[in-house]
Amino acid sequence: MYDAILAESVTITGHGGDAIEAYAARPMRPGPAGGVVVIHHMPGYDAPTKEIARNFAVHGYNAVVPNLYFREAPGASPDDAAATARAAGGVPDDRLVGDVAGAVAYLKGLTSSNGKAGTIGYCSGGRQSFLAAVSLPLDAAVDCYGAFVVGTPPEGMPLKVGPIVDKTPQLSCPLLGLFGADDQHPSPEQVAELEKALQEAGKTYEFHSYEGAGHAFFSVNRPAYRPEAAMDGWQKIFDFFGTYLA
Repeated sequence: MYDAILAESVTITGHGGDAIEAYAARPMRPGPAGGVVVIHHMPGYDAPTKEIARNFAVHGYNAVVPNLYFREAPGASPDDAAATARAAGGVPDDRLVGDVAGAVAYLKGLTSSNGKAGTIGYCSGGRQSFLAAVSLPLDAAVDCYGAFVVGTPPEGMPLKVGPIVDKTPQLSCPLLGLFGADDQHPSPEQVAELEKALQEAGKTYEFHSYEGAGHAFFSVNRPAYRPEAAMDGWQKIFDFFGTYLA
């Protein structure tokens, strides 16, 4: 199979018509291909997140990572941009939805698009993937240990976000959730609360929790990385997107 990809920085139209930076990766073949919006984690628009986009391209998807911190810190390093965004309380929910909508429009505007698009997010991006899926018409969404879908940030944490589990009835697409059994944000109890809400709303979902894994178990460059959980999680992701986006 021809597996060359093109990966590059692009400009997309985000919330409020703002031009924002993004990183796009796509297979170098005519398509048709599903689209994946990769929502970066709280540490920001960094090299590991761009690698995730390239991984999707290798597997036949068009992918784009919007730089959610571009307005606060254009051109800054990921660490500096993330610190600036944290000091501001994080990304406002309405702006996130607008930026993801712009990323979806970018993907659907590609000549190789099959007209389908979904989201995946990690950490704060997991919550934002769920937020996008209850706010926009999507075909699939993946929540990787998204904190504060249920519950609120503990005292002293700078994030200014609230729970969004009450929006579950508006979920527009199937949801895959991947969680660490040792995580506290979200805790197993919070995951169970979200699952109950999905069941009560009659939504299509698939949840998996991994023993011995905590928060950020997909992060290959952090001590939290758990190879077995991450490898199984990646297979679950590709099976899920293969069903709903391919």
